[in-house]
Formats: sequence, C-alpha cells, structure tokens
Amino acid sequence: MSGVDSPTLALAERLIARPSVTPDDAGCQALIAERLAAIGFECTRLPFGPDGARVDNLWAVKRGRAEGGPLIAFAGHTDVVPTGPLERWTSDPFVPTRRDGFLYGRGAADMKSSIAAMVVASEEFVGEHPDHAGSIAFLLTSDEEGPSIDGTVRVCEWLRERSIRLDHCIVGEPTSVQRLGDTIKNGRRGSLSARLTVRGVQGHIAYPHLANNPIHAFAPALAELAAIEWDAGNAYFPPASWQVSNLHAGTGATNVIPGELVVDFNFRFSTASTPEVLKARVEHVLKEHAVEHDIAWTLGGEPFLTERGPLSEALAASIAEHTGVRTELSTTGGTSDGRFIAKICREVVEFGPVNETIHKLDERIELASLEPLKNVYRGALERLVR
Repeated sequence: MSGVDSPTLALAERLIARPSVTPDDAGCQALIAERLAAIGFECTRLPFGPDGARVDNLWAVKRGRAEGGPLIAFAGHTDVVPTGPLERWTSDPFVPTRRDGFLYGRGAADMKSSIAAMVVASEEFVGEHPDHAGSIAFLLTSDEEGPSIDGTVRVCEWLRERSIRLDHCIVGEPTSVQRLGDTIKNGRRGSLSARLTVRGVQGHIAYPHLANNPIHAFAPALAELAAIEWDAGNAYFPPASWQVSNLHAGTGATNVIPGELVVDFNFRFSTASTPEVLKARVEHVLKEHAVEHDIAWTLGGEPFLTERGPLSEALAASIAEHTGVRTELSTTGGTSDGRFIAKICREVVEFGPVNETIHKLDERIELASLEPLKNVYRGALERLVR
C-alpha cells in the first residue's frame, strides 16, 4: 500500500491535528491507547508532575506466549515544540496538509509519524501473529521537548520499581539524514554544564594594585582548559568537547576593574569519560592556577551506547529489505530519552524519518516514506519477537 490514504498516514494526520505543545498531550495518548487496547495491549496511564503542569505518560504492553521471551518496546513522545510565528507557516501547523508529495504539520517528522508507524506496525504484526512469542510494549511521554523531568525518566523509575526490564527498545526519533534508513542512532553523547564564578576585587582601573582582576586571574586556566584533550573518544564517539558559551564581567564602565567573572561552559562527552572525572579535572586546573571561585554543575544527560548486536542487526536487515538502503550506526546529535531507557534496557537504538525540517517552520515528512517506515518497524518485530 502506498503512503497516500494508508492507515499510517491517517493516524499520523489525526495525531498532528492535536496541538500537543509540550507538555500538553492534547489527547494523543488516549487515541493511541484506544488503538492498542483493541489488539490486546494492557494500557496504563501514568500522569506525573504538579497540578497545572501535569505530564501524560503511557505504558502499554502485550505479553507473548513464551514465558521469559524477549520484550521489545517502542518509545517516543507525543509533545511537540512551539510552532513559532503562525503567519510564517505556509499552512496551519495543526491542520495536517498534503502538498507536493509531503505531509506538513508540527510533529510530522518529530515524531508523530514515527508513533503512527509503530502503532500500525504493531496492529499488522499482531493480526498476522496473534500467538507471538515475545512481548511488545509502548513507552510514550509528553515531556521530551520540555524539561524531561516527569516523563520517560519517571516511567523508567516506575518500571524499575516493578522489576520490569526491557530487552530491546526502538526510539522513534527522526534519525535519517538524506533518505529514510540511512542512519540508526545507537548512542548519544552526555551533556555536562557549569556556571563558574571567579572571585576578584573590584577597583579603579588606575590603581590595579588595590584590586584583583578576575579576568586576568582566570585567563591562564582558560587557555589550559581550552587546550586539554579530555579523552580520545572510542570506536563510536568522537573525543569529548569542552566549550565556553558565555563569559561576562564588568559594570559597563571603562574605568572599573570587575569584582567577578561569570563563565558558562559545557562538555559533550561519551562513554569514554564520566562526569566525575571531567569535574575533577576542571577543579584541578582551577586549583593549579589559584583561581578563587564557586562552581555549580548541571548534568543534562549521561551518555549511552548500544554496541552492534541483535537489535541493530534486526533493524538494519529490515531497513535493507524495505528501503534498499544500507544503514550506518551513528552517535551524533544532542541528547534523547534513550539515556533514561538505557538504564533499564539491554539494547536501545533510535530510528525514524528524515530530520531535515524538525523544529522548523513548515515541518514535513515525505508521504512516500510513511509505509516503508511502518514496514521497517514491523520487520523488526518479525525478527525479534515472532
């Protein structure tokens, strides 16, 4: 069946039509739960967060006949980023529109089409194999595009408390670059940020002996930090990167030595390093240069890595079968909810449509890619839980 008027397209359009700007789910998960319950899934709604800022989460599972058989989960998010200026969209972002071979709308690529494809793939698979051996699950949240506090991380805690572990998980992030199937993400770098406050003594610029310039005090340490090779990376990740994003000091006057310097910086790091080691090395450099300071650290996300194995091989084989593309494993890009799922799952990878227009005006997905996307997900089920 082509992408036009297919069940996958119809469901994607119904999801896009719901204005689920983070953290609002706008009824997406209720629609999905209804579809999954109809084919035997046990659906559990898991709202977390304070009143007025509730995050909707869904855990749905269909158990297989084989006790101890593999459990594969499809994971994703029903929330989308804000639209930006509506007048700059060619068509209403929450009115799914077919135009020039594409489906337009907020969430078309990130990631409502993936979720639709996962649901329809599961419907087809269960219809063909009602007595399948392994178990199938869905883990969905409306807090991926937001602070990611009451979403997937909380669901994973809930699952851990019940001793539920996953064998395989496919996150439907838009990973393809040039064409559907060219890239699977088998890991992501971690993000570690800090705000460093260097203490000095404010004074008149004509009397430097009566002041202590924090910019001058920090400069040698800055040069050393910028030159450090933090690690060598590994077979899947590039070396860790340390970058200053903001640096501020001064009162605005040209004749005043500032009393403090505030520096914001960030590490993007792989499994070749740990947050503890990176923090310790920064502190060592600051101590070596006698920099008087305070520092506040924020761990935005830990790295995760799934080495080549049954999940990536099954997905790659399915991609080759249904798209003719030879896929590549990659760990590029920012963080994702895979970092939380990796703590309770043996294998986590991300796979989805072309990411060229995600978070942009006129977000879109190629209509012709919808059925192959669904077929790739179904092919993974055929290879792993049949």
